[in-house]
Parts: sequence; C-alpha cells; structure tokens
Amino acid sequence: MRGLDYKWLEALESVMSQGSFERAANELCLSQSAVSQRIKQLEAFLAKPVLIREKPLRLTTTGKKLLGFYHRVQLLEREALPELTNQEAERPVQVFIATNADSLATWLLPALAPVMKQKRVELSLSVDLEDRTLEKLRKGEVTGAISWESEPMPSCQSEYLGRMDYVCVANPEFAEQYFPDGVTRESLKYAPAVSFDHYDEMHKTFLKQHFNLSPDSIVHHRVASSEAFVNLALLGGAYCLIPKLQISKELEQGHLVDLIPGFMLSFKIYWHHWQLESGLLKQVTQAIVDYSGDNLPK
Repeated sequence: MRGLDYKWLEALESVMSQGSFERAANELCLSQSAVSQRIKQLEAFLAKPVLIREKPLRLTTTGKKLLGFYHRVQLLEREALPELTNQEAERPVQVFIATNADSLATWLLPALAPVMKQKRVELSLSVDLEDRTLEKLRKGEVTGAISWESEPMPSCQSEYLGRMDYVCVANPEFAEQYFPDGVTRESLKYAPAVSFDHYDEMHKTFLKQHFNLSPDSIVHHRVASSEAFVNLALLGGAYCLIPKLQISKELEQGHLVDLIPGFMLSFKIYWHHWQLESGLLKQVTQAIVDYSGDNLPK
C-alpha cells in the first residue's frame, strides 16, 4: 500500500501557517498551482477533504489529525537527526502543549523555564478550559495536555500533578458593599461575578451546589484570562473563584479578602502525554512532574 507523501503534509502545514495558498507557495518556493495540486493529491489519497476553503482557511477533523501527526514526525526527526548525523539541529524542536489558563498563570511556565533555557526548543501553548484540553491531544494538535481528567487516552499516559485549590475572593470595598453580613444566597443575587467563558462550569456549580442559585439570575462577566480575573477583583468589578496559589500575596497584603474562610473548591490536575516519549519530550514531562510535585498541594 502506498503511504503518505510528506510533501503533501508540508504543503498543508505551510498553507495553514501562512494563511493562504499564495503565501505558502512563496514559503515553499513553488508555484501556487503546485501547492494546490499537492493538497488535492492528499485529499484524493484520503478520499476526503483536509481543508475547508473559506476565509480564513480551516482544517477539517481529518486535516487536524494529519497536521498533528506531521508535527509528531517533525519532532522525532529533529531529535534524531543531530545524533545520527553528528550535526547541530538547524531548527528548534517544537513542543505543542494544551493547558488551562490557571496553570499557565501560576506554575507551568516556571516548570518549563529550565528546559527552555537549556534546550533549543520552541513552545506553542494553547489555552482552553480544563475539560477541553484533552480534545486537542485526541485530535493530534498537541503533544501533551494539562487536564482534570485522570483516565489516559489510548497510547497516552496520565501523570497526577497535584491539586488546584480555588478560593472565593473580592477586594475589601466590594466585600463591604455586597457582603456586609457574609456570603449568603440573597447577597449573591446582587453581587457581580466573573467566569472564563460560557463553557466554564466552575462558578455555575459553585452557585447551584452550595447556594441553590441559578447563574442566570446574577450579573456574570466573562473574561478569558486568569490575570484579568485578578485585576477585575482588585479593581472591585466582581468577586471570583481564583487559585489560591495565584493570589497568595494579594491575600497576605489585604488587597483581596477571602469571602468564605475555610471554603475551597479543589480539583486534581493531570499531565497527559504519549507513552513512548524520548529525548526532549521526556525532559518536558519530567520538568512538569518535578515542579508540580514540589509546588502543588497533593
């Protein structure tokens, strides 16, 4: 059986990274028709489309899997060739990671910093909600993912990293205005809150399970940034659930107050990666596991 021609995949990657057939042709030093022909040959070989030819260009599910596969091949090649040829790698090794925003804002970058300093690596960090990062690994878009899910996918391994503990906070003026007698079901009806986006279930669960309150009955901002969560709370725009690890200084200094002392929402987080890792990917996994083991509560 004839296998994939990697020139087809090279063309697909270039078209997506450059955003057009014309720019991909310039990058590959080919004619635009040649690039288009390679994509058509790939689709003919698979008997299904890999691109949705709209503006902007989008990958089909098959296209996403193929591009993920091609990135894995490139990664293995860049790790193996310098050793096989006794030559320094010309291009950095690309590592694609899907992470939740809170891990990125707290512990993930310090964990990866030693690898970034010691190795010729190029990180691509994709941010999504904790229960959706695994979908990127499943589609082959990334080489590893931070998730709340413990069960590994086929051909992958799951490493327990520790807990993320969330506390309910606001600045002192906000707390005095909306919660003078503490946090109650009635006071929560009038206090503005904030969530990551409309897929974020954490605050909805907090209101429903602990106060029997519908999220639809309150003012609810949506801000897709962990850092902006902290700023919004500091500015008195809303109360929010934030990792305690992220705001320990603000709590100590009194810029934020714990609205429900002794209450925490805790979630276990896991690092999902391929089973057969070697070289740089193995070092990335070890760095993540070691740092989280030292800095995250168990």
